[in-house]
Amino acid sequence: MNARVLVVEDEADLIELLRYNLEAEGFAVDTAEDAEEAGVRIAEGRPDIILLDWMLPGTSGIEICRRLRAREETATVPIIMLTARGEEEERVRGLATGADDYVVKPFSLPELLARINALLRRSNPHLVATVLKAGDIEIDRTTHRVRRAGRELHLGPTEYRLLEYLMGHPGRVYSREQLLDGVWGTDVYVDDRTVDVHIGRLRKAINPGRSSDPIRTVRGAGYSFDEKFK
Repeated sequence: MNARVLVVEDEADLIELLRYNLEAEGFAVDTAEDAEEAGVRIAEGRPDIILLDWMLPGTSGIEICRRLRAREETATVPIIMLTARGEEEERVRGLATGADDYVVKPFSLPELLARINALLRRSNPHLVATVLKAGDIEIDRTTHRVRRAGRELHLGPTEYRLLEYLMGHPGRVYSREQLLDGVWGTDVYVDDRTVDVHIGRLRKAINPGRSSDPIRTVRGAGYSFDEKFK
């Protein structure tokens, strides 16, 4: 069962960026640009988590948060505030109003996804897979441990995020640019060749001896985790 995320945000580019990356992670995504539209989306079906921008046209995100907490049907829905306001006083105000977490723009997509999963594990643990398995490779997302054929593998943090990202959707081909956005985040500048370097390190770490390689290079397109890997 896919977790349903409601993104309440009025920046079109950010909406598309969030939609793409959340759907790539397996979430069902609804969007709204203001309080009225958010109300319609919630009436259509209770979301499992809400990403709520602080600065919205008309009714502010902080007021929307207050209203959601006052309603029985949305009182316990996890809310992450997205905002350019980074001062401690503003963070405290947002959390005091009822937000569960607070992410300052520009934010790292991997960090945001980690925060979403952390909140869902607490509120709806059945919606978040804590273990990913493919063939003889297993990732424990709670402990960040990776095993192959029962043997623990030692991956660097970037290699771990790459493997987790690719294993989340076996068979899906990701371009270098998509991997940069999804693993490194949009607020970090690194060269496309960096992806190739870390893919090489990942392959070395997960393919000891003559083990079969689950990472597939698609010439001219990018990389994918082989959906036929056993």
